[in-house]
Amino acid sequence: MTEQTTTDDTATESPTAQSHDAQSAHGGVHAFDVARAHGVSTLFTLSGAHVFPIYDAAVKAEPPMPIVDVRHEPTAVFAAEAVGKLARSPGLAVLTAGPGVTNGVSPVAQANFAGSPLVVIGGRAPAARWGSGTLQELDHPPILETITKSATTANTVADIAPTVDEALSLAGSSHRGPTFVDIPLDEFFSSAPLGTPSAGNTTPRIEPDPDSLAKIAELIRQSDRPVLVLGTDVWADHAEEAALHFVEETGIPVISNGMGRGIVPGGHPQLVTKARSTSFNQADLVIVVGTPLDFRLGFGVFGGKDGATPARTIHVADSPGQVSTHAELAASASGDLTSFFTGLFNSLTSPPAHGRRPDWSSWIGTLQAEVAAATERDAELLHAEADPIHPARIYGELLPRLADDAIVIGDGGDFVSFAGKFVEPQRPGGWLDPGPYGCLGAGMGAAIAARITRPSSQVVLLYGDGAAGMSIIDVDTLVRHNLPVVMIVGNNSAWGLEKGPMNLLYGYDVAADLAPNTRYDQVAIALGGGGEMVTDPREIGPALDRAFASGVPYLVNVITDVNAMYPRATTGI
Repeated sequence: MTEQTTTDDTATESPTAQSHDAQSAHGGVHAFDVARAHGVSTLFTLSGAHVFPIYDAAVKAEPPMPIVDVRHEPTAVFAAEAVGKLARSPGLAVLTAGPGVTNGVSPVAQANFAGSPLVVIGGRAPAARWGSGTLQELDHPPILETITKSATTANTVADIAPTVDEALSLAGSSHRGPTFVDIPLDEFFSSAPLGTPSAGNTTPRIEPDPDSLAKIAELIRQSDRPVLVLGTDVWADHAEEAALHFVEETGIPVISNGMGRGIVPGGHPQLVTKARSTSFNQADLVIVVGTPLDFRLGFGVFGGKDGATPARTIHVADSPGQVSTHAELAASASGDLTSFFTGLFNSLTSPPAHGRRPDWSSWIGTLQAEVAAATERDAELLHAEADPIHPARIYGELLPRLADDAIVIGDGGDFVSFAGKFVEPQRPGGWLDPGPYGCLGAGMGAAIAARITRPSSQVVLLYGDGAAGMSIIDVDTLVRHNLPVVMIVGNNSAWGLEKGPMNLLYGYDVAADLAPNTRYDQVAIALGGGGEMVTDPREIGPALDRAFASGVPYLVNVITDVNAMYPRATTGI
């Protein structure tokens, strides 16, 4: 919920918003000017009187800044977080006090786990009446401080600009993440002289330790079966070109993770994500760059299968605090990831190597054969004629229709797991998912952000039917702001990620079924978009063609087989 409108609401107890001139302006202008100086270009919000001043600043600025208003606060924060991921500079969400801020907590937590640059500005009950029970009086920073890089209050109008400036600089500095600032209503509406906003983030980057690079290079030289994992922070740190150069010049096999997808384009001979199991089970050295050693990567334990020697693990992060402390590491490094790849390549090819690269042709050949076999197995599923529809068939129809610069967004459990298996982006920055926090409901905000950030690209939102129910009301936002997105719902009428495991554990399931064949497409139509339901696998492709050609938010609701579950090897525990 958001704030209640009452006859004695905060707007009546606050000072009247004042127009500003070159010398003095209300607090909204102070916050807005700093945000624009840091490169913020869109403000995401759900209307609330506590934050009216920053709306006023955005509307009256020259040029005005677009305000994208949504139907539920999480969508605003998810959108700002996705802008941060795609633009690689902080996105901005503005939330009204109390429930407006607390509704944004899960998206902020997602940004924290994913390392997304994000700033949330919250309204706050007036300082002059603090403690007297004004509307939505809540001390927000203690709630946010455990999931942000900083959470603080700008106590006076003079504090607003420097506090917001610090929050934006911190959010955009390695290791990136969310920050939070709330501003008391009476101070937000008050005026003070304007200063000159800073030019944005000037935090110096950390250079990797040369001795660490030399040690890693020597471990690579000694390796017979290495694997390189490229994670989200390689993209976030603008290191995608250096990473691809390193891969192609060394010949090392690669598995991509998160927004590391697309750095090595789909179909590249060294991309062996489809041979993930063989790669990790038989490797003797795994170098993980730009992603945590969490449940997605076996907590940093690799190799030792089928008689192989356990692998040595190297962890590389964009800042020292992100290097794993729970895994047994053979080596580690931290700092600017472009410098890491450049320095590692130089160290690898300097004497005594004299430019020679290790010969991993046999290992690469083994993995490429596994990729080919997996591709052949996948082809059967991608073209399955099963009735009910196998979810993989949706991807069989979608993949040939995706442009190289398409942005694909995953928001779901079992259905989106298939996307992780089949979708291999051709370019970096073409894949968005919730990251390790696993927060459903993030997709609509990400789709809004993708359409704004990449206006000429295809934007495809892959929805599980459970996830769709969390944010589908914001089709209204897509329509109002003229943001065409193709939405595909894999509708198996269940919480598939829970239904199967519960049956496996107990022999039955509860709280795992949804209403059969729910017409999410009709919801999209009722909100002003387009849509249709598909029950015949042969009709998926034509429906997608109509969706891409429609020029409106369009939802293709595909009824799938609840028993066609994704074959997963981990539960994340």
